[in-house]
Amino acid sequence: MGLDLGVLTATRRGTGGSALSFGHHVAAVRLISALAVVVALVLALPGVALAADPPGPVSLAQGWDFATDPTDRGTLLNWQSGQRGSGWEPATIPHVLDPRTDPQLFYGSIGWYRLTFTGPRTQPGLRWALRFEQVRRIARVWLNGEELGVHRDPYTPFELPAKGLRPGEPNTLVVRVDYRRSAELREGWWNWGGITRPVSLVARGPVVMHDAGLLPRRSCVESKCAWSVLFDGWLENASDSVQAPAVSVRMQSPDGTVSEGSTTSRQLQPGERVRVRLAVPVRGVPKLWSPEHPNLYAGIVSTRAGGQVVQLDRRRIGLRSVAVVDGMLRLNDRVLDLRGASVQEDVPGRGPALTDADIDGMVDELKALGANVTRAHYLLDQRLLDRLDEEGILVWSQAPVYHRDKQLRTPGQRSYELDVLRKTILEARNHPSVITHSVANELTALPDEHRTSEVWMRNAADLARDLDPTLPVSIDILSYPGIPRQTTYEAFDMLGINSYYGWYEGKVDRSTADIDDLAPYLRAMRSKYPGKALVITEFGAEATEPGPADVKQTYAFQTQYLKRNLDIVERLGFMGGAIYWTAREFAVKPEWDGGAHPPVRDSIHNKGLISYAGKIKPAFSAAQEAFKATPLYRDDPAAVVRAQLSESGSLIPRALLLVGALGFILALLALDAWCLRDIWRAWRPHGEGQVVELPARRVA
Repeated sequence: MGLDLGVLTATRRGTGGSALSFGHHVAAVRLISALAVVVALVLALPGVALAADPPGPVSLAQGWDFATDPTDRGTLLNWQSGQRGSGWEPATIPHVLDPRTDPQLFYGSIGWYRLTFTGPRTQPGLRWALRFEQVRRIARVWLNGEELGVHRDPYTPFELPAKGLRPGEPNTLVVRVDYRRSAELREGWWNWGGITRPVSLVARGPVVMHDAGLLPRRSCVESKCAWSVLFDGWLENASDSVQAPAVSVRMQSPDGTVSEGSTTSRQLQPGERVRVRLAVPVRGVPKLWSPEHPNLYAGIVSTRAGGQVVQLDRRRIGLRSVAVVDGMLRLNDRVLDLRGASVQEDVPGRGPALTDADIDGMVDELKALGANVTRAHYLLDQRLLDRLDEEGILVWSQAPVYHRDKQLRTPGQRSYELDVLRKTILEARNHPSVITHSVANELTALPDEHRTSEVWMRNAADLARDLDPTLPVSIDILSYPGIPRQTTYEAFDMLGINSYYGWYEGKVDRSTADIDDLAPYLRAMRSKYPGKALVITEFGAEATEPGPADVKQTYAFQTQYLKRNLDIVERLGFMGGAIYWTAREFAVKPEWDGGAHPPVRDSIHNKGLISYAGKIKPAFSAAQEAFKATPLYRDDPAAVVRAQLSESGSLIPRALLLVGALGFILALLALDAWCLRDIWRAWRPHGEGQVVELPARRVA
């Protein structure tokens, strides 16, 4: 996949002078001051926007109908017109076409959505686009009978120009959803289909800003540090004429301090796109974001064309530094000790079509658990990421490239999966809760021996660093023992270890059946990858019934298993933490073998600490106790070493002084050895009470 690496630099505008009288200067100052006061008052009024600002997003949540099309005849029967079809039922977006988890439904079907709405009016020179936060799996979209486009990634947002929109008149929007999935796809979670996240109309002008990112950076010289925010985005000339757009960034801290920066692009030809980067220094005392103090800055990116604001992108960001130093993951220079549980966006009866109340419930469960981190196998809902930002819960963000080595064999396949990664990072990178971008989950454990997977992994790491140079890049791997060191992993800062030692049997020649083998495996990983941060990103055991602790599938076994894993991580000081899989159960594919013997095949992932129906398992309390007892930060091993070296270093000068002093004394004694001989002779006793006088000698 090609990357547009064109970079624009900020320009400084000089001020010209003219010979004006003192009175002219006073009048000008008064006029400017008055205008500033008026502008400030207008901006301070709630709900008041400047006339030049484009309108905000228009939600399209209500008034939808949906219908199923299991025989795939809708297109032939012109359902895309919005006037045909049968079996239409009302729906509110987000929505799933079928909330049941019956095995015969897993491989999916086809469904349709339609909405009639009055087109909003907008300012001259602006137009509208349709933004879908998520459609699982393939979306084909029509507006007033005209096809707008197709989107094939089931986990990332997309935007389509609303061509043919009729302002002030009825419009018909139709979406065909194809959620049939290939049997080769390794995704273990349920194959939901529908418009599963919000839909809105967004205003767009002759120049469009794509994927506006505000990325905090800290730079230090000796003991002095300064903060800036890197703006990163892509400008596109969507008009039929040459444009010279400008971009400005405004950020306001929690205490009201404003930081600003701007840049002007070169002229863009119609259809041309260019990347823009701009560093904006942070003014005032930085208010850092951390789990203890989740301070958020309000950011606005304004895009102008012809002197008019044509697009406003609003972001809430946090100033924080995340880095791997000496093999340890650090937040704001402090070593993290992660404890948490992963999530799947799956609620009984709605699947991933979460309401705001569902999102609040997921956050409340993580907080009750005492989790300081969470993780998922795909990009989380923006509403959920916003809440995690607010609550200070860290996120191990991951692209949904899951067991896809077979999908990495051709250049076209690798390009597609890189685009999935790209979209995931661009949507996650503005959130301060996100502490890493994991490019994939459980690809081959031997990438050095699989050329196509190795090439993709290295390209993925490069892409992640290009899109977000402020965060470490990671990959989540299988934890088989005896795997030799893989040079492919040199491309990454962190390794997420999916460990089921003591639960799954593993392979014939690479057994993971004994949990006592986990600690030696982790020590071996530290030896192979000493500069990488290591975190257990998955571990878990199913539990559905009471029984003894030595029997799999019992609540007692799950509780003991959780405790033993956490104890191992706690004792190995080089480990960066552990994330349980998962907080709550979710629906999985039929015939799922979760590792119990005999296996429980009920299409539910039974490893959760909370059942799918919401029942709290005993292991939840064990995790809660352990998580809350573990401080967010641990002692810095590097600091201890530095202290020891410093203490040892302070002894070195003393030893040198002592050796030097002794050497000087010995030299003097050697120089006067014959004098010492006389002293010895004179000192020998000649009789009791005898006083011996030493002969006078001149020492040269």
